[in-house]
Amino acid sequence: MTHVLLFLLYCCSLTWTYAIEQHDNSDILLCRFCGHEIATSSDLQHVSSSLALSLRNNTVIGDKRIPIQVFENPAGIRFQVITLKKAHVHKHWPADRYFSWFPGYSWTAATCHKCHAHLGWTFQPSDWPAEVTEKEFEESEETFVALIIDKILQENFAATLLMVPKSFHS
Repeated sequence: MTHVLLFLLYCCSLTWTYAIEQHDNSDILLCRFCGHEIATSSDLQHVSSSLALSLRNNTVIGDKRIPIQVFENPAGIRFQVITLKKAHVHKHWPADRYFSWFPGYSWTAATCHKCHAHLGWTFQPSDWPAEVTEKEFEESEETFVALIIDKILQENFAATLLMVPKSFHS
């Protein structure tokens, strides 16, 4: 009996240690279509634009109030976006300086690496070359990503959507 109790205590301590090591107080943002990890809440960085149709603060990620900007493309489609310093997305270069929502910046489409769903756009200074390396983009203080809030999902929220089979209930 003592051996069983010691074994259980040992297993619990391993699980607790793993949970502490994995927790970094950041909410993980996922692709709404496939669940691929896109960014964390610590990547959030508000970049304001004078071309935004509206700006509001909303609780979208955890209990953090973050700025959401609304933009409209030339086809009249509106998008609610949040801006981040970085995100794990595929950037479709070359960058285009026309119809940019952020004056002085060129944009590229940003898609999920796993399912290729359109998630938003990446922005780089317009005076940069149309194509840059991933490293140049990620290391620059002048670049950012705008993600469409309807295309991402918070991992903590996604976990609440899972159902436990009745056979697992005690």
